[in-house]
Amino acid sequence: MEIDLNDYTVIKEGEAEILMHKKNKVFFNKAQVNNRDMSIAVLRAYISKRKQEHEAMLSKRARSSGKVPVKKVSSEVSKEETPTENGEDNGKTNGETSQDGPKEAAKTTYEPARRELKPPRVLEALSASGLRALRYAREVEGIGQVVALDNDPASVEACQRNLKFNGLMSTSKVESHLTDARVHMLTNPKEFDVVDLDPYGAPSIFLDSAVQSVADGGLLMCTATDMAVLCGANGEVCYSKYGSYPLKGKYCHEMALRILLASIESHANRYKRYIVPVLSVQMDFYVRVFVRVYTSASAMKNTPLKLSYFYQCIGCDSFHLQSVGRSLPKNKSVRYQAGVGPVVPQDCTHCGKKYNMGGPIWSAPMHDQEWVTSILNGVKSMKDRYPAYDKICSVLTTISEELLDVPLFLCLHSLSGTLKCTSPSAAMFRSAVMNAKYRVSGSHVTPLGIKTDAPMEVIWDIMRCWVKNHPVKAQSPQHPGSVILSKEPSLQVDFSRHVGSLSKAQVKKEARFLPNPEKHWGPKIRAGRQITSKHVSLIGHEAVNDHLNGHKEGEEKQEDVTEDDEPELKRQKTEEDIASTS
Repeated sequence: MEIDLNDYTVIKEGEAEILMHKKNKVFFNKAQVNNRDMSIAVLRAYISKRKQEHEAMLSKRARSSGKVPVKKVSSEVSKEETPTENGEDNGKTNGETSQDGPKEAAKTTYEPARRELKPPRVLEALSASGLRALRYAREVEGIGQVVALDNDPASVEACQRNLKFNGLMSTSKVESHLTDARVHMLTNPKEFDVVDLDPYGAPSIFLDSAVQSVADGGLLMCTATDMAVLCGANGEVCYSKYGSYPLKGKYCHEMALRILLASIESHANRYKRYIVPVLSVQMDFYVRVFVRVYTSASAMKNTPLKLSYFYQCIGCDSFHLQSVGRSLPKNKSVRYQAGVGPVVPQDCTHCGKKYNMGGPIWSAPMHDQEWVTSILNGVKSMKDRYPAYDKICSVLTTISEELLDVPLFLCLHSLSGTLKCTSPSAAMFRSAVMNAKYRVSGSHVTPLGIKTDAPMEVIWDIMRCWVKNHPVKAQSPQHPGSVILSKEPSLQVDFSRHVGSLSKAQVKKEARFLPNPEKHWGPKIRAGRQITSKHVSLIGHEAVNDHLNGHKEGEEKQEDVTEDDEPELKRQKTEEDIASTS
């Protein structure tokens, strides 16, 4: 069936091209190019890492067994099994070969095939137009089969149309199926090396089946766009979907990442599996995590040590974490017990206000430094192959400088707002923290974020010393800032410039937080919904007006056709009536 290109718009991204219908039939968001580029970068690093791990495993097995390397053995076997001119084996001419000799040789011959690493299979659970699956197949070297699923007939039809439009290589590598992703993943346990979840909204209903379909050591890539829920606007909804209660704070976007990681870990634990995060990012209007999934009943017991509840003061920016569990050495084993708490008193020791409690959240590292470095180097070496190179490079650069073992962060402007004082510069505040012998870094979530292992007592002492040099107006005695400033600092703060107060990216003047490339760079309307004037904030006035005007013109044309056809229809009806009566 031929395609009328007048009804479609050709969209090119990377090495893939897709046909998008001018009506809002299949979902596509241009802003997700950052998401797709980051996924391709991680997928390339995973394939390389997977190959290294496989070679290391083979060499380890060879050393432990003390056998001859596989290639050498196979060549010797083929030589020994070569028949002579009279049809007898070379080994039999000596009369010394035992009956088990040929069997052992055959077993060794099949050993390389059994140990050969197969190309990774990728599952895109919610494919829509199929652009992501096409880019995986065309741009990622060494990839095997890509299975694209969707339960919307229009999306599957669009995906298959785009596969044909991109040529033979795409159709041979990518399969498109009309099915429920959850059913497909449940009926194919541990079948896919990579599973990609990028739903419109919350991924919570897909997590249970996704953690079962990933192979051991496989990669699960998951996006969540329901940021209002994850960031604390609807805490009860977040608890029902993800099993964690969020709190409102400046660190809410990192909290969203940690809630998503805790939820994936919870689903994995039900099947004696656990996750190891390699990269977790907050970009644009969503969060995206990349985790590896393993099976181990013993390692799964460490999960409570990776999760924490957190207490947020309602008066100031103080927050504290309390681990869900703890481990104690017992002879040659480890004993697991509940965490000790509470870690805070009833009232905040700094401002006297109450605490809100949230969680549990993932409090272990969200990134693997080795992976981040490898991904960043890979992106820089293939700059021309990433349409969103500047964005993902800036995000990865900032992540590479984060403190991995410090959950959540402080906001310098919020600290100053609590005390009603002018804010110190980031470099000056970081210098004060580092001069006090504590570590400090930025956050990829916001340029105002400050990660540090300094306790809140030290943070408020730094701010007290700052206010002494920069006085503030008197506030009510009950105001949290007044209570904090009423106490004398116990720390002698040094604000002199520290050599490490600027990150390496800042020293090199590398871009870290880029503006959006165009207006209305954000979430788009769900596929199939009619565009109305209420969607102005999502797509802009021009796009809404163009759609509404085009819709009206279409209706007017349809009305004109109907009016022109009415006399003809009446005439035909009259002739039919006359014929029937006669």
